[in-house]
Amino acid sequence: MTGKTKLSVFTLCMMTVAAVVSLRGLPMMAKEGLSLIFYILFSTILFLIPASLVAAELGSAFSSQGGGVYTWVKEAFGSRWGFTAIWLQWIQNVVWYPTVLGFAASCLAYAVMKPALAENGVYTGLVILACYWMATFLTLAGSNVASFVTKYGALCGTVLPGLIVIALGLLWIDQGNPIAFLNPGPVAGSGAHARLFPHITSLGSIAFLAGIILLFAGVEVHAVHAGELEEPAKQFPESMFLAAAVIFLLFMLGSLAVAAVVPANEISLTAGLMQAFELLLSKFHLEFLTPVLGVLTAFGSIGGVMAWVGGPSRGLLETAKQGEIPPFMAKVNKHGVQINILLIQAVIVSLLAGLYFVMDNVSVAFFVLSAMTVTLYLVMYILMYAAAIKLRRTRPDLPRAYKVPGGLGGMWFVAGTGLVGVCFSLVVGFFPPTNLPVGNPALYVGLVAAGMVVFVGLPLVINACKKPGWRQGGK
Repeated sequence: MTGKTKLSVFTLCMMTVAAVVSLRGLPMMAKEGLSLIFYILFSTILFLIPASLVAAELGSAFSSQGGGVYTWVKEAFGSRWGFTAIWLQWIQNVVWYPTVLGFAASCLAYAVMKPALAENGVYTGLVILACYWMATFLTLAGSNVASFVTKYGALCGTVLPGLIVIALGLLWIDQGNPIAFLNPGPVAGSGAHARLFPHITSLGSIAFLAGIILLFAGVEVHAVHAGELEEPAKQFPESMFLAAAVIFLLFMLGSLAVAAVVPANEISLTAGLMQAFELLLSKFHLEFLTPVLGVLTAFGSIGGVMAWVGGPSRGLLETAKQGEIPPFMAKVNKHGVQINILLIQAVIVSLLAGLYFVMDNVSVAFFVLSAMTVTLYLVMYILMYAAAIKLRRTRPDLPRAYKVPGGLGGMWFVAGTGLVGVCFSLVVGFFPPTNLPVGNPALYVGLVAAGMVVFVGLPLVINACKKPGWRQGGK
């Protein structure tokens, strides 16, 4: 790392926040009324905290090595499953990029005061292509440029708008206005109801939980940058815990602020965050801020993409160096950035973005694709938790600057809690949500299951076909 600027704890924290937090989830959680507290606490206790603790231990134990989750799982279960883990972390993002940049396109539409553009497929597709290729070229310029954009994208486009939402919500309550989430809805389970526990009639009615879990995913993604800290073993856990606190506060206070001001039956999931902003600002006669927040939240989305472009693909670079994939994937530019992997990734994202040009309505199709990404990512977390347990048992003397407290029993409890949350969410993810028009339920389940089988199977097939010469070629 000689000659390169070291990352600070705060910068890595903001990069992690950018990778995890998406303000577009606030209206979705707010629509659940007071029950959003249950969903966020469930996700925090059974997912965010265990993932943060386990990633902190594994990240500090292997801070001198690259690869992130690839290295962690490989050390526990061998290169085949290590490659599978990083592959799953990488491939689920390929589908996610067009959806989050579609949200950025809608924010920019509000920024130019033409909300109707958000429904225009050609406009949305062009914005996705422009933003993603820009993010790719910025990443190719090196980690210093990428971390700069990610850091300020998180600060200005995620944290700042989130604080504005929270401030407006507190101002609304302070003025003695009605608190929307305390007014029961007309039908139990319809969205707004003054109850902490959700109205559950079937697993389909809580399929929403899998989506909430996904909103908290990614706290481990920047472990690949641990070696860029001044004191990786000490500072990486610090950055993880700070990021977890910021993520929890933004989600909880932000969604409660929206739920307090905007009645659930007025919150549109399809319109996204900008409609919620427009409703909030209109209540305080601050409509002139809508374009400003449109630009900021779009910048935040781009920063979020930047946070992910370099992480999993860098882990995939480590697998190329180890001979898990063909050696041409190991090519790096003068900044040490994985050029071929990023270009292949950009081409795939461009093809997916092309769906906006040729399909009239892609929302349901992308929801099915998103459901696939949930299942793939959850399988990766299963491997990560299992690796942490096994390494604590088989390599107890491995130097760990941070250790999950309680010895082996403590690790079993923390990682086991995470496994319970992940496995439950995985099962729920196969049930079509009752509040979305997904069409044929059997087709929905079939597509999600097929996606999981294919994308989990692919790295195993690639591993079986790898050649001894690949490793030498990657050096």
